[in-house]
Amino acid sequence: MTRDIKDAPARREDQSPEQDAVPHLMFLKAMVGGLAVAMVLGLGVIAAILWIRLSAPPLPALPEAVTLPEDATAEAVTFADDRLIVVTDQGEVLVYDPDGALRQRVTLETP
Repeated sequence: MTRDIKDAPARREDQSPEQDAVPHLMFLKAMVGGLAVAMVLGLGVIAAILWIRLSAPPLPALPEAVTLPEDATAEAVTFADDRLIVVTDQGEVLVYDPDGALRQRVTLETP
């Protein structure tokens, strides 16, 4: 049961080629378009996150000389507004001035 091309129904002028397409292909076309939009938005978000992270202000400079107590090892170092704070392995918190002078020493209680 074959039909000749001459017997095929002609498309009307007001009918678009997409209306002749298989409905599953139209759905596939919409899915591919949605995926493309999602990928572009994802790349934009990644670029924005990198831009925000890399434009953060740099860390303050460490003082030239910071002297820890004898037999103490620094476990954590952090920066405050105008202070350098060092937590030692002996359970002490040492607070230094920006020039490296020891300002305060606090001993933490061990549980």
